[in-house]
Amino acid sequence: MALAPLDLGPNAHLIGKPGSRGALDTPVLVIDLDALERNIATMAAHVRQVGQVLRPHAKTHKSLEIARRQVAAGAVGIACATLGEAEVMVGGGIENVLITSPMVRASKVERLIALNRRANGLSVVVDHPGNIEALAAAANASGQVLRVLIDLDVGTHRTGVASAQSAVALARQIAGQASLELVGLQAYAGHLQHVVDYDARLAQARQMAEWLSQVRGQLSAAGLSPALLSGGGTGTHDLDHRAGAINELQAGSYVFMDSDYGVVALTEAGRSPFETALFVQTSVVSACHDGFVTTDAGLKAFSTDKGPPDILSGAPAGSTYSWSGDEHGRVHLPPGGRLDIDAVLECRVPHCDPTVNLHDHYHVVRGDTLVAIWPVDARGRR
Repeated sequence: MALAPLDLGPNAHLIGKPGSRGALDTPVLVIDLDALERNIATMAAHVRQVGQVLRPHAKTHKSLEIARRQVAAGAVGIACATLGEAEVMVGGGIENVLITSPMVRASKVERLIALNRRANGLSVVVDHPGNIEALAAAANASGQVLRVLIDLDVGTHRTGVASAQSAVALARQIAGQASLELVGLQAYAGHLQHVVDYDARLAQARQMAEWLSQVRGQLSAAGLSPALLSGGGTGTHDLDHRAGAINELQAGSYVFMDSDYGVVALTEAGRSPFETALFVQTSVVSACHDGFVTTDAGLKAFSTDKGPPDILSGAPAGSTYSWSGDEHGRVHLPPGGRLDIDAVLECRVPHCDPTVNLHDHYHVVRGDTLVAIWPVDARGRR
């Protein structure tokens, strides 16, 4: 039976037409392909230069197309926050997938083991002896070894063991299970990624590195220290190698960037090596009042955890954005400013990851032309 054609939405007929970027049916999620390609190349060059390897986090983009491009640029694999994301990535041919959250419920363990049967290089983090017992039993029944990393809490206080002693105990438990293989440690410092000042962030990264050195020292003394230490992110991409801790970088947001990262000094010079590549395009649907207009992009088009988006084009200088309901936004105009109905604006998103999860498609542009529409393959996958 022939597969149904992929529904690319109401803008599919515009692909390849000059000027189509400004003619899109809004609200839409837009990728500037030139900027995306430069961001991927910049991070790939960075990790080569500093002696790390890159495992980009797919929770940012949830896209097979982008994951394939990252791997083609040299990434050793892909990180996923959820089992559902990992199922999509493996199903799309991506190898060496790391699931960065513990899989605990019986239903998740069953799905994980099923995925391990058909995946090449799948691994998952663990932080609890009970979970290790469950995974070992399920992997043993499947007849296939499961690769695991011990998750370390380096200050985010979300998942991970909080002491070297606990890490050693888990490592010993894993070593005693023929169906599990300890391949590394995970140390994700989510609490450091958005520290605005570079020096303050570096100081905290060095403190973390000292603690990680103690953990690895105790594991080594027990004969249980794996070489891989995976973690970090876009905010610490230029710090982790200086602190001498992380050797596998899990950065995700660098492919897109957002307003939240826009205020962070990502390098010692303060400049970001990455460009804004992700936008929400919206248009004015009502202009009946002085001082503001209403758009078609509201709470369902943008993440709202990091404040309003930045208007990058289409509105008078000094205009600001706010929410006006589920389906509507409001553009506050400067004195004397004016926008007519059907005016098109492009906005930098406040927080890229949850914004992406609100949309079915990326509208991929080069210059003023829509060149492709990519599905957000893992949208909503848990």
